[in-house]
Amino acid sequence: MSSNTEIEQETSCDCGAVRLHAKGRVVSMFQCGCQNCQKVSGSGHSSVVLMPVDAVRVTGATKSFTRPAESGAAFTRHFCPECGTTLYAESSRAPAFHILLAGLFAGHNEWYAPTQLIFSRSHPDWDLIESTLPRHETYRPEKTA
Repeated sequence: MSSNTEIEQETSCDCGAVRLHAKGRVVSMFQCGCQNCQKVSGSGHSSVVLMPVDAVRVTGATKSFTRPAESGAAFTRHFCPECGTTLYAESSRAPAFHILLAGLFAGHNEWYAPTQLIFSRSHPDWDLIESTLPRHETYRPEKTA
């Protein structure tokens, strides 16, 4: 599910040591209910924005942590080493894209419109998400020709 949304947003981590500038077409917007996103967001899901790597510019030093994802991919989060704010993530499953959290643009993210919930199998019932949003147990099935 692709998006025709174009954004130009600038934000920073909590302490201001790292800045992120996102400019270009948003590839996808979705909710993720995997348990790792729950840990990172402190909620029942993360609100995700997928953008091409060349559409995202980060200034300032970041630190990263890589872990194996349920898909078998390597999943890396990049965060501020001073305040710990997650700035973006990347997956070896989709190396051409940066994964951004919509909340990172708080106060300037009215353009965010998720099209699906992935990893619904671990999404808790108490975390209310629009009931009409398509849900997928894991990743959305790949389109076939």
